[in-house]
Amino acid sequence: MLAVDDLDAGYGDLQVLDGVDLDVDSGEYVAIVGPNGAGKSTVMKTVFGLADHMSGEIQFDGEGISGLRPDQIITRGLNYVPQSGNVFAGLSVRENLEMGAYILDEVPEDRLTDVYDRFPILRERADQRAGSLSGGQQQMLAMGRALMLDPELLLLDEPSAGLAPELVEETLDRIDRINDAGTAVLIVEQNAKEALRRCDRGYVLVDGQNRYEDTGETLLADRQVREEFLGG
Repeated sequence: MLAVDDLDAGYGDLQVLDGVDLDVDSGEYVAIVGPNGAGKSTVMKTVFGLADHMSGEIQFDGEGISGLRPDQIITRGLNYVPQSGNVFAGLSVRENLEMGAYILDEVPEDRLTDVYDRFPILRERADQRAGSLSGGQQQMLAMGRALMLDPELLLLDEPSAGLAPELVEETLDRIDRINDAGTAVLIVEQNAKEALRRCDRGYVLVDGQNRYEDTGETLLADRQVREEFLGG
């Protein structure tokens, strides 16, 4: 579904990624882990047209998307949830969700119902301003908005960042259920061990380059990976 080949990318004159290779199959759950500054989020942003593509290929469903704008990419069945600033604080929960379907002529009520079924608290808070929600509820809202177009692939950048410890597992459980329902997931996650436990495959990025790639289970069992990147 997603194929990233020999990708160089960054911001202006600053190159962050150097020859990164990555792929995600239909319905797959793939995690990107690694130390701070490794370029994990830059991979996400480049795929979604938010960082500067320098060279290499990015294909989605067999079509090149390198250099396209986010509003062009989203129509192809790919959506992205950034780490922060991912809700419209002054709008209500329902209005935020409706914004997720802005490229359509009208809001699909069945998709809205589906999101409410996935995240019941959003139905309860539908008329509440998004900025008044808790951090965990805002993360649910951001994911719900991204699901309004029923994407084939969902990009999630540090979805558990800043959440209370008791909410981290709940958030990751919800992502599991999104994937179980058929949506492929590519996730950057600070809780690397937990992400690798849950994913089908994982990539370890270091200094903007691929260091390891394997199943999540194999990476967790690799002594060198554990010692260098997972805290032993």
